[in-house]
Amino acid sequence: MIQLTPEETNAIATLRRLATRWPKGLWLFAASGNLCVMRAGKHGEHLMTDGGGVDSDYQITNIDIPNDGGDW
Repeated sequence: MIQLTPEETNAIATLRRLATRWPKGLWLFAASGNLCVMRAGKHGEHLMTDGGGVDSDYQITNIDIPNDGGDW
């Protein structure tokens, strides 16, 4: 089992609390190491370009948390 520091444990707890109140009109997109806050569509959908990619026009800001958008 991985042992966490108190700071790491608190950071995870903070993210879990945030997840319970995260607005439906926003979503997170990990792109090339950037954690982007994106605007969602009227029905909570991810807004895409005609070519099928995430539409960067709906990017609100980046959050400086290390991340990777890859798959397992």
